Amino acid sequence: MKLVFAGTPEFAVTALDALHHAGHDIAGVFTQPDRPAGRGRKLQAAPVALRAEALGLAVHKPLKLHAEAQAVLRQLAPEVMVVVAYGLLLPQAVLDIPLHGCINIHASLLPRWRGAAPIARAVEAGDSETGITIMRMDAGLDTGPMLLVERLPLTAAMTAAQLHDDLAPLGGRLIVEALARLQRGELPQQAQPADGMTYAKKLSKEESRIDWSRPAEELARRVRAFNPAPVAWSELDGERIRFWNARAQGGSTAATPGTVVAADAAGLRIACGAGELLVTELQRPGGKALDAAQAVRGWMISGKRFA
Repeated sequence: MKLVFAGTPEFAVTALDALHHAGHDIAGVFTQPDRPAGRGRKLQAAPVALRAEALGLAVHKPLKLHAEAQAVLRQLAPEVMVVVAYGLLLPQAVLDIPLHGCINIHASLLPRWRGAAPIARAVEAGDSETGITIMRMDAGLDTGPMLLVERLPLTAAMTAAQLHDDLAPLGGRLIVEALARLQRGELPQQAQPADGMTYAKKLSKEESRIDWSRPAEELARRVRAFNPAPVAWSELDGERIRFWNARAQGGSTAATPGTVVAADAAGLRIACGAGELLVTELQRPGGKALDAAQAVRGWMISGKRFA
């Protein structure tokens, strides 16, 4: 089919590759404009832009989908527009351009976790399963009818980074299947259920600071949800320590929340409002993320308290 693809982050690259490999005619790729990144704040192209250029595809980077961008889309005359984590809401004028409309790959089991951060919010909430929904887009926020759904179990130890890497190829496979069914006229659609809607708001740096008065189970989920970004953190001796992985431990302790109860090869055991957080991977300023056995070597940290 003749397609226009719209996506921005690494998650969308897998779908772009799958569509290209399947032989679809990708007439154009829309992605977010280059943004400042890194310590030097140099302009950097989005992962989808880099991959599209490597594939020899025409790339468009409009700031907004206003009249000029809409004119480009009309000229491309796509049969379908495939949208994956693009980062811009599509106005009705854009939704009406493709012959068969706009189809979205969404990383949740809609209507649960509509919005910007469905992968992280599923981990943070402790969901037992998630998945991919292929949906036909309408003017609402992830409110359109569902075309294909596939579920994926979510283990208690999974980070958002790990879940991302499991869901991305699933989304690529399902969008290829959805377009094949569409070509055959065998792609039914179903309205989203009225019940069970939740909103996955965008992650913020402000919420990534650990509040040690909270239960360990909740904090462990947040640590895993904020990996790879924005990464959970707390201060100790004036240093910002980043926490990449952790799990909760039961039991009670008389220590003040935030106090390091023990530091050994198993990890850092830190008192919480209820139970203890066992940090198994962390990062000190200027260093790289290390497992607990390496991180605590020579570090006199037991008895100190995180702020």
